[in-house]
Amino acid sequence: MKVVVLCSGGMDSVTALHWARRQHAVVAAVSFEYGAKHGAREIPFATEQSAGLGVKHEVLRLEFVERLFASHLLRGGGEIPDGHYEAETMQQTVVPFRNGIMLAIACGLAESLGAEGLVIAAHGGDHAIYPDCREEFMRAMGEAMNLGSYAGIRLLRPFIALSKAGIAAEGARLGVDFSRTWSCYRGGRRHCGRCGTCVERREAFILAGLPDPTEYESADPLPPKPAAAGHQSVPEASFGAATRPSQPLPKP
Repeated sequence: MKVVVLCSGGMDSVTALHWARRQHAVVAAVSFEYGAKHGAREIPFATEQSAGLGVKHEVLRLEFVERLFASHLLRGGGEIPDGHYEAETMQQTVVPFRNGIMLAIACGLAESLGAEGLVIAAHGGDHAIYPDCREEFMRAMGEAMNLGSYAGIRLLRPFIALSKAGIAAEGARLGVDFSRTWSCYRGGRRHCGRCGTCVERREAFILAGLPDPTEYESADPLPPKPAAAGHQSVPEASFGAATRPSQPLPKP
């Protein structure tokens, strides 16, 4: 199947790009510049990873998001909070309906490029904080994309039932160089090691039993998971075959 891959330059989307390159014919990878504090650190890795796989990379600019939307993730927003990635304070970093906007645009691009599918790296760890990463939303958005395009674009979510650690393991199997990816929402010279996305990244490598190639400003102990962490992910067994992780592939 010909597909377009949403690739921000983070761990998840870069792994999805490598997965898609093995499973499908990738006609393009697409990143969005929307005023995120870490965009200047993350997007170059999407460009680099795409080039390494021989994939066309497009950067689409959404200046209206930075100008009109409210989120601490944006350059005009407040400070990025420290803490666990499932803490309620992480809701401050949500960009309203971000995935809905990006998927709608990418769907139009996919159809224009003659693709039949669109790959997004939303995963189980996103469910607690981000409503537009949850299975209910993704299922509805996928149906809208399919019905709203002549090509019947399919939304592929290979990691929807995986944890971040599961993605780290899958990326390692696919040969992803995670040192050439970015997670920290603060967007400094190095990963801060304290914000929710850094905590999630650090925890993922630990749980996956993999060496972490990331240079952090802080290696303080990880914060505990909140006692009542938000929205629960749907068990993998309840998903259709199209949403389950891929079967193991031979190493390159």
